[in-house]
Amino acid sequence: MLGHKVKVLKILFRTYSRNLAGNFYVTTPIFYVNGAPHIGHLYTAVIADAISRYQRLLFPENSGITRLSTGTDEHGTKIDRAASASKAPVMDYCTKVSDLFAELFREASVQHCDFIRTTEQRHEKAVHHFWNKLFERDAIYLNQYNGWYCVADETFITNNQLRLDEQSGLRYSLESGHPVEWTEEENYMFRLSKFQADILYWLQQGNRIRPAKFEKILIDMLNEPLLDISISRPINRVSWALPVPNDPTQTIYVWFDALVNYLTSVGYPDGKYAEFWPPNIQVIGKDILKFHGVYWPAFLIAAGMEPPRQLYVHSHWTVDGQKMSKSKNNVIDPTIAAKTYTMEGLRYFLLREGTAHSDANYCSVKAMRILNAELADTLGNLLSRVCSKALNPRQVYPRFHTAQLREILKTNNGRQLRDVLQHFEAKCTQHFNDGNFYMGADLIMSTLHAANRFLEFSRPWELKLKISDLDIDKRVSLPMPQCDENCLKLETIIAMTMDTLRVCGIALQPLVPSLSTLLLDKLRVPYDQRKWRNLNHHFVQVAEGALEPSLEVCLNRAHLILFRRLTPKEDDHDEPKLAKMKESEKCKKTKRKTKTVIS
Repeated sequence: MLGHKVKVLKILFRTYSRNLAGNFYVTTPIFYVNGAPHIGHLYTAVIADAISRYQRLLFPENSGITRLSTGTDEHGTKIDRAASASKAPVMDYCTKVSDLFAELFREASVQHCDFIRTTEQRHEKAVHHFWNKLFERDAIYLNQYNGWYCVADETFITNNQLRLDEQSGLRYSLESGHPVEWTEEENYMFRLSKFQADILYWLQQGNRIRPAKFEKILIDMLNEPLLDISISRPINRVSWALPVPNDPTQTIYVWFDALVNYLTSVGYPDGKYAEFWPPNIQVIGKDILKFHGVYWPAFLIAAGMEPPRQLYVHSHWTVDGQKMSKSKNNVIDPTIAAKTYTMEGLRYFLLREGTAHSDANYCSVKAMRILNAELADTLGNLLSRVCSKALNPRQVYPRFHTAQLREILKTNNGRQLRDVLQHFEAKCTQHFNDGNFYMGADLIMSTLHAANRFLEFSRPWELKLKISDLDIDKRVSLPMPQCDENCLKLETIIAMTMDTLRVCGIALQPLVPSLSTLLLDKLRVPYDQRKWRNLNHHFVQVAEGALEPSLEVCLNRAHLILFRRLTPKEDDHDEPKLAKMKESEKCKKTKRKTKTVIS
């Protein structure tokens, strides 16, 4: 065991000494082009994008580069069959579906540095170089192989991973439910059994797998002896694949091919790839944990390279409580869904409702309710109120008046908003560091609720009515020191509310980048003050004397509806759901009418 520790530690030290520039590398899996993208694919991509955007906000002066890679996996029997079914040449089919993924990610503001396709020449070069390296190090050997093979999953299945149907006599994969067939052939094998202790040691270094439940699953896998695995297929059985170097009778196993994409994306085999290696975080779905948590680190260790620093594993999406599948005709196309919810709204819903540790449920009624309640009402309506000409005729982000600010913070509502904002940065940082974006969104919304309550109970419109007794032309022209107490208090209440909006807008940037930009632009927040550190620059520090009050700023005068309320369409839901939604909307309208109207 000591030998394994020394070997892995040498790899870690060598990579650490190379990678001192502070570069940060995030990856998504590359997505299989046997069908159009669905919300599960988009969910993976926006998680990785949120991680990389957060990293840039957290370390804006970092001398390194934050890099995000994604792309499409285009080899294998399933692709060949899908192309045949669509009656298109296989390369044309791959390009068509790959373009769908690329366009979806553009529309969803996934800020990737590289979109890789496994049919690219640079990738073939990387795969062949990596294969030869393993072959030279005696990690690959040729052998006769037999076993149960699942065509749909393109992998061999062990006996304890099978389910026998007593009636038909057919066997199925326990994990995917797909049928398997007995196969005997000559393949190239990878000595996986040789690296079992190395994988376990890498895993035990801490924080390798998040959430922790998936680390336990992986450890359970590694408690059973690992068998050597086949990493090639006869070309007469799998022809649409990369050829094995120096052996035209064999093609490379699609998972070996696909995993190397993470190296290809950073320029491997050029030595500069080490500037980004190893990946800091690799985002994957729970269904591909074995490939990334067992095979991938074993391949890398065998090549003398460091495995990823962390795998972020997320669960899946069900639709109205049912597993999403083509056979059930319930696969959600994100491009179509975005026509109802907007792409920014869909992105928010996925990150708001998705939980890494357990499957999340997609429901059209829930999506509309959340987006209306949180983006349109809680966030958008609060911004509209403090920016309205009725309450804020000079259209400014006012400065704080310290004396009035301290008095307001003595009230119950002022203290509540202060307490929420004081702990906001620490809590939000913890949630985002853990990849719990749904908890971050919940914190942001609870903070905005506190700001809404503060504004409601502060009743600034009453101060506005008192101020209106003074001739408006005279009042606007008065120097600030000549403003009366009501004027100073009103401006401070507006400034406190806008300050909370600003802080929440900064924190929302990894989740909804376009919407948060609109919000921060409206408040005229300078670009160099939209960083994570600015979450702690707020009115609490002003009241404590730790921060000077900012100067008054004119708002962006452009008319803005931050997020337009969504209305259900008759064909979007079944009748019970539609009736429930309409009743809910009716109740909300009644409640809104009973609120004080700002004039």
